[in-house]
Amino acid sequence: MYNDPIKQGDQVSQPMGFGPILPVFGRDTILPVFGRDTTTLRQHVFEYVRASGRAARADVTRALGISPGSATTLTADLIAGGMLREVEGLPRELGRGRPPVALEVVPDCKHVIGIKLSDEIHTAVLADFAGNIIADASFTTPHPRKDLAVILDEMDTLIAALLASASKTIAQISAVAVGLSGIVDHITGTVVWSPFLTTRDVDLSAGFAARHDCPLFVDNDANMLTLAELWFGVGRDLSNFAVVTIEHGVGMGIVLDNRLFRGSRGMGLELGHTKVQLDGALCRCGQRGCLEAYLADYALAREAATALDRAPSLTQSQHGLLESLYAQAKAGNKAASTIFERAGRYLSVGLSNVVQLFDPKLIILSGERMRYDYLYAESVMKDMQSLTLSDGRAPCPVEIHGWGDLVWARGATALALSEITTAALSETKA
Repeated sequence: MYNDPIKQGDQVSQPMGFGPILPVFGRDTILPVFGRDTTTLRQHVFEYVRASGRAARADVTRALGISPGSATTLTADLIAGGMLREVEGLPRELGRGRPPVALEVVPDCKHVIGIKLSDEIHTAVLADFAGNIIADASFTTPHPRKDLAVILDEMDTLIAALLASASKTIAQISAVAVGLSGIVDHITGTVVWSPFLTTRDVDLSAGFAARHDCPLFVDNDANMLTLAELWFGVGRDLSNFAVVTIEHGVGMGIVLDNRLFRGSRGMGLELGHTKVQLDGALCRCGQRGCLEAYLADYALAREAATALDRAPSLTQSQHGLLESLYAQAKAGNKAASTIFERAGRYLSVGLSNVVQLFDPKLIILSGERMRYDYLYAESVMKDMQSLTLSDGRAPCPVEIHGWGDLVWARGATALALSEITTAALSETKA
C-alpha cells in the first residue's frame, strides 16, 4: 500500500509523459480516428513520439488507429517543421536487415525554464524540447515576504544562473513557467494571494513582460508537482490521481480523466484551507481552523516551541526546530510524539475528504514533511479508510514520494512545454 519509489534528491529520467491539456495514452492504446482533424492528429502523433522517447511509424499507426499513409504525411509535416527527426535505433527483427527508422523529438528545437518560488529557497531548471534537464539553479531568498519587484529580481538571478550554466541567452528561451503557493489565476498570470507576497492581486506575468520579451506562465506550485507526476512519474499510467503536498503549507493537485483540474477561478483544490475545526488554530491565510494550521511547518513549529520548552524569541530556525522535535519524538519524548500523532489524525481527515470527493485511483503524498513517518503511519491510513464510505471496497492506495526540490521546477517545465507545443503545432503545415 505504501511505496517510496523515488529517493530524496533523485532525478527522474523516464521518457516524457503527456502534457496537462492532452490525453495520456500508453503504447497499447488505440484512439478512434473519426472526428479528429489534421491539427489534432498531428498533435497526437507528436505527443505519442515524445512520450515514447523513440517510436517507429508503425507504432504511431497502431496506437492512433490511423492508416500508414496518414502517419507518413503527419510525421512528414512535423519533420519539415523541425519538431521531429528520423534516427536509427530500434532493434532489428531476427537480426537481419537494416534497423527500422524511428522518430524522436528534436531536443534543441526549443528550450524552456521552470521555476519554483518559495519563502526560503527558489529552484529552477532549464529543459530542452524533449524535457531533458540541461541546467539547474537554486537561490536562498533573504526575504520571507516580498513584493513584485523583489520577486522579479530573484527570478532574474535564477534565470541568469541557468543561462550562464548552459551558455544560452534569454532570446533562446521559448517560455518560462513559475509555480508558487497560494491562489493563482492561471489564465491571466495573476497571483490573487500568496503567503509570501506582501500584497494581493500581483500581476506576475505583466511584471515579467516589462523586463523580458518571453512569455511567462504562472500556476499554483502543487499543480506543478502534479504535472511532474503526470509527465515524468507514476501519473503517466493513470487517468485519475491526486497529489497532496505538506511543506511550508498544505497543497493539492488532481488529475481527472488525464487532465490537470484547476477549477473555474483558480481557487479549487486548496486542501490546506479546507476547514477541519471551527474557530480552531490560526492559519497564515488569516482564517481559523484550516487543515494547514495543524499540518504545515509553521503549525508544527508553533507547538514544538512549547514541547521543547523554548521561548519563541530564542528558538532556532523553523527547520532546526522541527528536526529537534522529530528527534525528541523518536527518542521517546511523549509531548513531541503527540504533536506528530495529532497532525497525523488531521491528515487522515483531509485525505478521507479527498477520497470521498474525487475517488482517485491513487493518492501521492509528497513534500519535505514526508520525511516524518508519523504522518503516514499505519494508524493514519486506517483512520483515513474508516472516515470514508468504502466498507467492503478496496481502500484508496497511498504512495509516499520523496522527491527532491528540483522536481517542482521540473513540473513547471511541463507547463511551459505544453504551452509552446500547442503554439508550435498551430504553426506547422496544416
